[in-house]
Amino acid sequence: MEFKVSDLEQEPIDFDVALEPGRVELGEEAEQVGLLAAAGRAEVLHEHRGPKEIVSDIRLKGQFKGNFEVKCARCVEPVGLPLEAEYDLIFRPAEVDAVSGERSITASETEIGYYEGDSLLLEDVLREQVLLSLPVRTLCKPDCKGLCPHCGENRNQTECDCAEKATDPRWGALGDFRGRIKQ
Repeated sequence: MEFKVSDLEQEPIDFDVALEPGRVELGEEAEQVGLLAAAGRAEVLHEHRGPKEIVSDIRLKGQFKGNFEVKCARCVEPVGLPLEAEYDLIFRPAEVDAVSGERSITASETEIGYYEGDSLLLEDVLREQVLLSLPVRTLCKPDCKGLCPHCGENRNQTECDCAEKATDPRWGALGDFRGRIKQ
């Protein structure tokens, strides 16, 4: 769904959509399972930067709800994850604040996103919000045993025959030193 500044200048746009899996590209971080519901309002806010300069910011306020799958941090099996969040975002035309070279930004400027051209895509906003809502680390269960570092078997499903205490040969010299100290 595209929000054009020219349309928003006429009146705010209320939206209530259900997006099919694949409409919002999430990369390898997560996979959408089922519909992604999003509802809210898009409107234009005019920022006066002087007597003749008016910037048309887009404010997008709403919420989303959906089910996703992420990989377990230990065994890489898919884990179902329901997500639901609210957002209230401001987007400014990218060319307005474009300055050549480096400059410092204020704390309030970190709260502003940017859009290219004369419109903003809801799918881009939802992608960002879903990815920001994902937990840093997800486990399929608290006592997940993970993958065997030697053969790659999922230790939750099968016990492998790999030696539990296989040591790295680079530590061999230190092991010999330890043996001499105990004598």
